[in-house]
Amino acid sequence: MSRSGKTPPLDWADGTYEFALGWGELSELQDACNAGPFVVLARLASSQWRIEDVATTIRLGLIGSGVDPAKALKLIKTYVEARPQDLVVNASFARGILETSIVGAPEEPPGEPKRRRAKKASD
Repeated sequence: MSRSGKTPPLDWADGTYEFALGWGELSELQDACNAGPFVVLARLASSQWRIEDVATTIRLGLIGSGVDPAKALKLIKTYVEARPQDLVVNASFARGILETSIVGAPEEPPGEPKRRRAKKASD
């Protein structure tokens, strides 16, 4: 399967970032939120999320795409924790990050990539 689970570049906080949650990040998310990734996704999708669901998903998504963990934490403190009035917007980002990571991006076709047929000498 060729799905990367990485979001396209998104404008968030102070810049443009990609987000991804690999196995390690999903495991950490599960521990931090005391729920499996699909449960966290269901909470985000149904507006029954907890603040840890939002902040942890975004922070780990940044780390999973290569942002230094200290920078990711600083971004969360500045643009999530210090701005409770933006929680609904950040919850939407968290939902998109988690959904892309475990389901795939909409532009990524499911299944194995199609292989080109090798040309025969007679073609």
